Amino acid sequence: MWERAVPSTTEWMSTADAAKALGITPRTLYRFIDHGDLPAYRFGRVIRLKASDVEEFVEANRVQPGELKHLYPDGADKDDAGDQQ
Repeated sequence: MWERAVPSTTEWMSTADAAKALGITPRTLYRFIDHGDLPAYRFGRVIRLKASDVEEFVEANRVQPGELKHLYPDGADKDDAGDQQ
């Protein structure tokens, strides 16, 4: 008898749905998949992603406080500017 390899609770997303959920273009999604950043599965000609993998990808790419200081000039943020008054 055939044994179920995939739990029935797995929620699958199309590439279009995953790209929309992430707020990116399908091309960017395919780049993440191709680079190994986001797991995907091919079923014949169709590519699907597990919703749980997409959620893990989002959490793994969370920006931590202080990681973006290189994006504003002289390392000054609005809190520092308020202290100068």
